[in-house]
This record gives sequence, structure tokens and C-alpha cells, in this order.
Amino acid sequence: MPRKRSVNQAEIARRLQISRTTVSRSLSNHPAISAVTRAKVQAMAASLGYRHVPTRVIRSGRQGRSITIGVVIGVPVCDTAMATFPMVLRGIQERAQVDHVAVDVVTEDPSVWDPRAARQPLFRRIRERRWRGLILMYPFPPESVDQIARRISTVSVLSEYDHLAVDTVDTDHADIAGMVRHLAAAGHERIGFVSWRYRVGGRWALRRFGAFAEGMFQLGLELRADWVANIHRESNRCETPEAVAAFVAQRLRRDGVTAWVCAADHQAYQLIGDLRAVGIEVPRDCSVTGFDGIAPPPGMPRLTTLGVAHEDIGSSAVARLLSRILHATAPRRKILVETRLVEGGTVGPPGAVGNTDL
Repeated sequence: MPRKRSVNQAEIARRLQISRTTVSRSLSNHPAISAVTRAKVQAMAASLGYRHVPTRVIRSGRQGRSITIGVVIGVPVCDTAMATFPMVLRGIQERAQVDHVAVDVVTEDPSVWDPRAARQPLFRRIRERRWRGLILMYPFPPESVDQIARRISTVSVLSEYDHLAVDTVDTDHADIAGMVRHLAAAGHERIGFVSWRYRVGGRWALRRFGAFAEGMFQLGLELRADWVANIHRESNRCETPEAVAAFVAQRLRRDGVTAWVCAADHQAYQLIGDLRAVGIEVPRDCSVTGFDGIAPPPGMPRLTTLGVAHEDIGSSAVARLLSRILHATAPRRKILVETRLVEGGTVGPPGAVGNTDL
């Protein structure tokens, strides 16, 4: 019986009538090769059962020339107060230095990105700076992420995208169930969940609400839709942080909701300040928790929150991206980094409830 001929890159090149170099670069997701060609090569490789095993590592030695990766931070320049990206970026830069990788950082406002535009400044930068891979930080429109991922190996940090060939490094949102247990242990039985409304993204808040709901059901606590703001697309929409505070104050007075889980620290600190402005003190009148572990603004108590290892997330993103560059056709990965409970000064026993004089 004749031995079956093994499939190699030369065979793929012969079938597609392209060069062996083009096949090699396509399988490593090299941005110099068009997205159409890469897709054809990768589809042919999959149909033939070819598994790409890199013959050399991508990282250069101390004396060699470093590769460059891009980091695109999706946040408006004017919206950086209490942002977490500086900590993630520090982790990216520290890991990149160890791996002899150059990092090129740019800021893009995702709310003004037009995926219908034929020419994008970011794509020109990819070509001119010769990026080999890209880390996306914070949410971008899925259509835009799809455009980017078709051109270059991409890892998303702190944002997940369904049905897109993008690896993700994120926090473990499920840890919020533990925060519910912490509030219940302090005596709270009526607990609400609030987030802000975002023009782009916001799925992370939905994930955290899912963990909140799980924690409530595990403890047999009442979970009411009218104690939740900005999760359902139609109900309890609060367009501004001030509207969120008004929502919380009303539920405290009307229903005796004594504790609130905020989807993020920056929301929680804003809520504490806005409640203080209408005479509601935290934790005297109600308890408030967050998610991130950022330092409190001046004049604010330290938040009871879930601390995130942001530097570890950045480091993991670089490692994941280098692996993706080498294994462009490997199954998509999702890496979750655990949080830790940080006990601050914003959780106490149930306080003044149902008091119309608040």
C-alpha cells in the first residue's frame, strides 16, 4: 500500500499557485500579506489537514532587531479619569521588555471609528510601523475589530467579542458572586446592581451582572428587575451618572435597597459623591461596592471592591499575542485573571431604610 504523502507548505503553495514564502507568511498572519490571501492559505491548510508548527521563534535576542507590536487604547483622550489602562499598559511594557519586543502605543476614540471608511489611519500606521501584532484595550465596535483582526494578529484586553477570531485576556467577572456573599454576610438582603450606559461596548457590565444574579440566586435573595439599572436595553435606562444616583436614592427610600453593586470603581466613586450631594451617606445609609481596585479620588473613602491584577493582564496579553503570531490558525483562547476582595470603608450593616426624610 503506497504511503500517504505528508502535506507541507510547498504543497499548499503548488495548489494555490503562489510562492512558498507567501504561504509561510500567511500561516503566521503576517500583515504584509492581504487578508484575502491569508484566508485562502489558511482555508487550504485546514482542508488538507496541515498543522502549522513554526520553525523559529519570533522574539529576537538582545543583539537582534526587535519586532514591534501595537497597543490601541480605545478611550477618548478627555475620558481618562480613574482609568485602568495605565496599569495594564505597564504590564504590557514590562513583559515586552523581557521578550525584546518594541511597543507602539496609540489612542483611538471608539465612538468615532467608522468601519465603513475605506481608509483608516490605524491601518496605515500598521504598515508604516511594521506591526506584527496588535493589542486592543477596551471595547471597539465589533465591525471594527473584525476589520482589524483580518489584517493582523490581534488580542483583545478587557473586552470579549463573539464570533470573531480574536483572543481575549480579561478579568474573571464571575468573582462578583463573592461580593454578593460579602454583602449578605454584612446583613444586607435587598441588593441592587447599577452600571452606566456606554456608547460603545458595555458587555463587560452584562457579564458582571450575570455573576451578580448567580450570587443572588445562590443565597436565595430577591432579584428584582427594578433594582437593576442600565443592563436591560429598554428598562431602567439612566443616561447620566446623576440619573443613576437618583435611581439608587429612589429605591433606597421606596423599597429599602440597602446595598448596591456597581459594575466598576469609577461608577461607584461617582455614585458615592452624587448620593452625598442629596444627603445620603455611604455606608451610613447604604453600602456601595465596585470592581477594579483603583485608588480613591481625593475626599472619598476607600471602596470595598474586587482588586484586579491589571499588570498581570497586560503581561498575559503580550504572551498570548506572541503565541498567536506564531500559531495563527490555532483555536481561539480566552484567558481569565482572578480578582481579590479588597475591604474598604463603603460597606456596613443595613442603615436607614424606608426613611422619607433621607
